[in-house]
Amino acid sequence: MKIFSGVQPTGNLHLGNYLGAIRNFVRLQQGNACIYCVVDLHAITVWQDPEELRKNIREVTAAFLACGVDPKTSIVFNQSQVPAHAELAWVFNCVARLGWLNRMTQFKEKAGKHRENASVGLYAYPNLMAADILVHKATHVPVGEDQKQHLELARDIAQKFNNDYKVELFPIIEPVILDSAARVMSLRDGTKKMSKSDPSDYSRINLTDDADAIALKFQRAKTDPHPVPDGTPEGGTGATRPEAYNLLEIYAALADCSLEDAIRQFGGKQFSEFKKALADVAVAKLGPIGAEMRRMRADPGFIDRVLADGAARANASAEPVLSEVYKIVGLVGR
Repeated sequence: MKIFSGVQPTGNLHLGNYLGAIRNFVRLQQGNACIYCVVDLHAITVWQDPEELRKNIREVTAAFLACGVDPKTSIVFNQSQVPAHAELAWVFNCVARLGWLNRMTQFKEKAGKHRENASVGLYAYPNLMAADILVHKATHVPVGEDQKQHLELARDIAQKFNNDYKVELFPIIEPVILDSAARVMSLRDGTKKMSKSDPSDYSRINLTDDADAIALKFQRAKTDPHPVPDGTPEGGTGATRPEAYNLLEIYAALADCSLEDAIRQFGGKQFSEFKKALADVAVAKLGPIGAEMRRMRADPGFIDRVLADGAARANASAEPVLSEVYKIVGLVGR
């Protein structure tokens, strides 16, 4: 499989980003050709402070490396260093239909009531995402629930291009469905996703948190007065006890066990005992990642060299595809 995926450099990477995406990037390296991108052009579809954006691009790159993405075997780069992504996106702007983009629920959610004030880039975001994948002829993309619709659009764009020009240039992309830990919920509200935009830092475990911060946040995580769910109807369900089940699912993901195993181990016990065990496994897994990120953050030159090397390899992958597209479309001089 040839795999492509990307992460936006919007700061405060957290446990949800790790369990839902970056950990899977590391696992997918085994036996596959992987291209991992810091999608900085996607980030500027909403306004970004330039200094913060530069810092966040390097921080996401550091997170990739600290979690175990190998820049020698995988291609790691930031999107803006490979112009073919934006160039193919313009071609796809001319292939995709307005009706397709009007159905994109994520634009409606992000634009909210002020749709007329949203940037054109935010509206056309899915076309750039399609270009990111197809400019490398990637065959598989790891996706969470919120990206499935965009992947379907990328498939439609690939199919329409192939049909319009009577070629078989682009593969029809297949999703790699991420595991059950892809949806990590807030530590303050088990019905909402863990988010970097939540005003409370106690709602999430940041990848750069140290051991004391991790332990304190789990200690203060919202639960309820009952013991840890034991799997019986009387012990409650994910619907009736969302915070309790969220913590159990986080434990299972970090301990590499099933939710059923976690319930067998802790069901019926007090949350004080369970939260200590949860903090211990989180510190063991995330502590080294945070320490390595902090070390790399102090050496931006190293991160920039990794990105430059990755960009050179990504350009070598993308340029022949873009040249073929220009030739097929009928453009002259490339």
